[in-house]
Amino acid sequence: MRSEIDKTIRIQGIIKGLILGAVLTAISVIYFYFMIGVASAVAITVGSMLFTYVLPLAAAALLCLNLRKNIGGFWSLRQATTGIFIMFVVSNLMIFILRDQVFARVIEPNMVQKTEIAMVSALTKLKETTAKPEEKKEADAKILEMKKGFESNKTFSIGQQIQSLGISIIFLFVLSVVFAVFFKREPAGQVSGN
Repeated sequence: MRSEIDKTIRIQGIIKGLILGAVLTAISVIYFYFMIGVASAVAITVGSMLFTYVLPLAAAALLCLNLRKNIGGFWSLRQATTGIFIMFVVSNLMIFILRDQVFARVIEPNMVQKTEIAMVSALTKLKETTAKPEEKKEADAKILEMKKGFESNKTFSIGQQIQSLGISIIFLFVLSVVFAVFFKREPAGQVSGN
């Protein structure tokens, strides 16, 4: 019985991961077009909070609840962590394939340059609207820092990619444990031992 539930958790984790990956890719693509279409630093900042944190966390939470429901409504901390971790890893893989490979290389090969132009343009407009010299200096420093960040991303070595992958997996596991704590639900009277 328990091994059947664990198998169902893994299968449902993969399915929900595919869905979450597709949703997060769509959110990312929509944010990209929003950002390059709106040349306002305030709009980009608000959009960044919405598209980077609020919508992805809401989508992940809804799919965690749906995953728990699909396995009968109850799972231990260990089962929740396993299912959520599988979901997050699969979604991360989907984002890598759909957004980073297909979208960024085939559909929008100049995605990084367009993002840089939009962000620098928005900060430049913000700088021009302020009258205080210290704020202008601060905006110039942010623009320079942003340009350096974009420049360093252009020379991303294979070693750095592998290191980034390792850090991502650790981060996804920790995030899975945090989500599992919130979404675990054991039958009444059962003590958590797993």
